Amino acid sequence: MTTKLLFVCLGNICRSPAAEGVFLHLIEQRELTDQFLVDSAGTGGWHVGNPADQRMQAAAMRRGIHLPSRARQLERGDLESFDHVLTMDRDNLRSVTSMAKEFGPRSTAQIRLMLSHARRADTLEVPDPYYGGEQGFEHVLDLLEDACEGLLDDLLAPTTER
Repeated sequence: MTTKLLFVCLGNICRSPAAEGVFLHLIEQRELTDQFLVDSAGTGGWHVGNPADQRMQAAAMRRGIHLPSRARQLERGDLESFDHVLTMDRDNLRSVTSMAKEFGPRSTAQIRLMLSHARRADTLEVPDPYYGGEQGFEHVLDLLEDACEGLLDDLLAPTTER
């Protein structure tokens, strides 16, 4: 069975495409690509069709991580078709949860903060690096690598351990 994951941030050009890329990189390394369908989206539609921010792409490439997606806006149907929706911060979590309530029982995705899976982070929110410098993008990738490893371990754990 394929597990479907959707990573969500505000504009879908920094944090969520980075989470998608990091997770894809991780499952490629572990030879698990056939077990997962991975995508990303934004709660806002300002950047629809654009690739990830060039600064995030550069930071990811320095780690050997490719960010393949183009920005798209979260749709109600995502809450039915994805098993897990992982948000980058509490504002995203509120937006997605609100959309799920409006959608009603057809919304079957489990919605959580991405960093709830982190093992080393001391925060539950991935900061938006958009208005900062290069160091902010590196910090986001550090957080996402930690969280993606934890997420994958959690998803692969026997059901009794979850």
